[in-house]
Amino acid sequence: MSKEKGSHSEKKEAAKEEPREKSMIPAETETKATPPSQLEERVYTVPLSRTRYAPYYKRSTKAIRLIRAFFTRHMKAEKVLITKDLNEAIWINGIRNPPRKVKVRATKDDEGNVTLYPAE
Repeated sequence: MSKEKGSHSEKKEAAKEEPREKSMIPAETETKATPPSQLEERVYTVPLSRTRYAPYYKRSTKAIRLIRAFFTRHMKAEKVLITKDLNEAIWINGIRNPPRKVKVRATKDDEGNVTLYPAE
């Protein structure tokens, strides 16, 4: 078996002798975790139809509890703060008739607290 010019074995030997470029050598650097964003913001439509299973004199209160539970589950919140504007939007029709659904803008800070505003 004769080795021809440019054969596979010659290419391997040539590759071993040549130094690799710096870009091809993996850099041994520490991977630093980037800090999470200071402020995360999302808009959700929260269904409040389950308030209809509560007595009419507890429905808006139940709606507030449902909103807190929704954002604790979906945004992994430690503490949920409802602003005055959102509270008024829930209670606009009184205790008996909260809205069937409400659009909410939620912001999460770096401590895990979620603040809720009505979406516009």
